[in-house]
Amino acid sequence: MNFWTLFPAKDELIKWSAQNSDGETRLVNAHLHTPYSFSAFTNIPQALDMAVAENVKIVGINDFYSTDGYDEWASACAERKLFPLFNIEYISLNREDQAAGIKVNDPNNPGRTYLSGKGLSFPSKLDEPFASQLSHLRKESNLHSLMMCNKINHLVDNCRGGFELNFDEIKASLTKGMVRERHLAKALREKIASRYHTVEEQEHFYKSLFGGKQLKSSLTNTAAVENEIRGNLLKAGGIAFIPEDPKAFLDMEEVCMLIRNAGGIPTYPLLADDTNGKFTDFEESKERVAETLKKRDIFSVEFITTRNSLAVLEEYATYFNEQGFVVTLGTEHNTPAMEPIQLFARNNTPLSKKLLDINFQGACIIAAHQYLVATEGTGYLNKKGKPDLKNRASYITLGKALIEHIIKS
Repeated sequence: MNFWTLFPAKDELIKWSAQNSDGETRLVNAHLHTPYSFSAFTNIPQALDMAVAENVKIVGINDFYSTDGYDEWASACAERKLFPLFNIEYISLNREDQAAGIKVNDPNNPGRTYLSGKGLSFPSKLDEPFASQLSHLRKESNLHSLMMCNKINHLVDNCRGGFELNFDEIKASLTKGMVRERHLAKALREKIASRYHTVEEQEHFYKSLFGGKQLKSSLTNTAAVENEIRGNLLKAGGIAFIPEDPKAFLDMEEVCMLIRNAGGIPTYPLLADDTNGKFTDFEESKERVAETLKKRDIFSVEFITTRNSLAVLEEYATYFNEQGFVVTLGTEHNTPAMEPIQLFARNNTPLSKKLLDINFQGACIIAAHQYLVATEGTGYLNKKGKPDLKNRASYITLGKALIEHIIKS
């Protein structure tokens, strides 16, 4: 579908909004993974039906290394009067931080840096050499998963499990083309459940598989069991863990270039405080983070709100918003555990009005950026990747108009 034909011309849209907008702050979830990478959702309609039920009006697809879900996301959003944000996520490497031993937004791997792209072109576009770079990343990611799958099978054989995982079957039945370690954990749990029918048999096999460690979770809590499989087998230090080849990562600057070529806004996801109130080396000083990101031509940040205390979310989101960053919030939903679409801080703490306003304004800027890139060729970032800070308010106004038009048309 040509999503942008749903809207009138920009001037007409602004006039329509002035007459029809009620000024309400709409609820936003700007970071949702789907089965096109790995997701708690069975399919895209399930995610968006939940958004409708929870009155979340702006929803951002944010899959790893993939824009394959955009068409389905756009059409399903239009059917439900939701406004879609077209995003993507990458794992990059900052070799300078790695050499210095600085942990950025991966608490276990110095230099490894997650980056999102917000508001990519729709329909998707990517020029060379960037299209080949993305294809290479997807290929390397699947190859790494295949190697871990083979190592799991070797371990199962040593434990006399009597079954094996078929990588091609996992790819065909559980994925939309990208096999990640969570798919392997899910496939292994399902195989064990089908092979061993009693609780005692399954727990005994898990103990053997985990090198003598007892399964802590109830077998009925499938998400928790899969997390234990990942922790004991597939994460660093696990029996079936295989370190990723450095060639599976692009440099941070290369990822930012790739995102901008795809029409998007490079975005840094902040981990912020953990459950012990600790921050990574890179994030301990929000002032230093802001300064460094600007030097790296990154002018957008996001938070996965359930990770953080309300106080830290307010402090950090407010600061970055005042520094001119686009600030958005989301949930990810990239684990087996199903959570609400509506956003909460840690311990199911409701977000403050300030946070809801900041998130909505950030989503409005991204919405306007998408529309302008599609209709005029340039959006919130100029061709050098710099934001149009002087006209920030006009992007918020245009974004609100776009969102209201979808909701009320």
